[in-house]
Amino acid sequence: MEKIDNLDRKILEIVMRNARIPSKDVAVECGVSRAAIHQRIQRMIDLKVITGSGYHVDPHELGYTTCTYIGVNLERGAMYRDVVPELEKIPEIVECHFTTGPYTMLIKLYARDNEHLMELLNDKIQTIHGVLGTETLISLDNSIDREIHVSYE
Repeated sequence: MEKIDNLDRKILEIVMRNARIPSKDVAVECGVSRAAIHQRIQRMIDLKVITGSGYHVDPHELGYTTCTYIGVNLERGAMYRDVVPELEKIPEIVECHFTTGPYTMLIKLYARDNEHLMELLNDKIQTIHGVLGTETLISLDNSIDREIHVSYE
């Protein structure tokens, strides 16, 4: 049994385009009452289909001009559980994934510039117990930045 139906998917598609859209406008577009919109959104929050809300902040506007992906290799994959709390202490890190392939982990971070990036790598990430090595990939441009597509009939 699916967690959500086509009406839920249509609501998601609308609010993902504009999270600030008034419920009455969503209700009109979906052909249901405002109360139904509120109930369905709350249900999707309870089901963890919707996992957050807030504002998207452009790191570049805050002075973080370098977006970087770092492949991290650990002594043992099981050390992931110990390394993640240390990475959480570094506010410039915005994502961390336990991966298959050439790296144990892949992290995404924002740095003010290359000097700041080198400081984060040399003084913070590479000094964490269990980190064997890193490979740095600097993003030159972000061509696509979106949420997962939600289709409905």
